[in-house]
Amino acid sequence: MGSGVVAEQDLRAADGRVPGRRGRATREKLLERTRQMLANTSYRDLKVVDIAREAGTSPATFYQYFPDVEAAILVLAERMSEDGTTRLPAFVRGRRWKGRAGYQTAEELVDGFLTFWEEYRPVIRVMEFATEEGEPRFRGIRSRLLNEFTVALSEVIGAEKVEGRHPDDLDPYATAGVLAAMLAQVAGHRYGFEFWGIRTDDLRLSMTRIVFSTVTGQRPPRES
Repeated sequence: MGSGVVAEQDLRAADGRVPGRRGRATREKLLERTRQMLANTSYRDLKVVDIAREAGTSPATFYQYFPDVEAAILVLAERMSEDGTTRLPAFVRGRRWKGRAGYQTAEELVDGFLTFWEEYRPVIRVMEFATEEGEPRFRGIRSRLLNEFTVALSEVIGAEKVEGRHPDDLDPYATAGVLAAMLAQVAGHRYGFEFWGIRTDDLRLSMTRIVFSTVTGQRPPRES
C-alpha cells in the first residue's frame, strides 16, 4: 500500500507525542489491520476492541495512537489520496496521445485507474459513504484525490483543442471533470457491472475508447 511521505502530524500519538520505532511499528500494524478489516466489515460496525485483537494488542494501545476508529480510517484515506495524487496524473502527463500510441496510453490509464481503485476499495467505500453523509474531512480528501488527475487531463484536452481537434465551445476542465467522475463511478461499480453480465474486458474496452476519444477528439484506431 503506497503511503508516500507521511506528515509529522500523521505520526503523532493521540497524546501529541511522536512515537519511536517500536511505537510506529505498532501504529502501522493497527492501521493495516483496520484496512484489512474494512474489506469485510462496515466501518460503522468496526470496533476498537476487534482491531486491537487482530493486531495482537489492547484497546488501550489503540487509543494511544487514535481517539477512535474514524481517526484511523482518516489516516488511511489521507494516504490513499496522497498516493492517488502522485500515481493517477502520471498516467496522463508526459505520455503520447497521438494515434495508436495514444490509444495505448488510454489503455494504460484505464488499467492503472482500475488497479488503484481496487487496491484502495475498502477505504474508498468508506470515503464515499462518509462524503454522502456530509462529513467534511472525508469530502475534502475525496476532492483532493481526483483534483490533480483532472487538471492533468484538462491540460491534454486543452492542447488537443488548440490543435483543432475539439469544438471551439468545449471547456477542457469541465470535460476532464466529467471524464474523471466517469472513471471513478465505473471503477466503483465494477462488480455491479459483472453482476449484470458485463465482462471486465468489455468494460475496459469501452472505458479506453471513451477516454481516447474524449481526450484527443479522434476516433479510436480501427484495430482497437
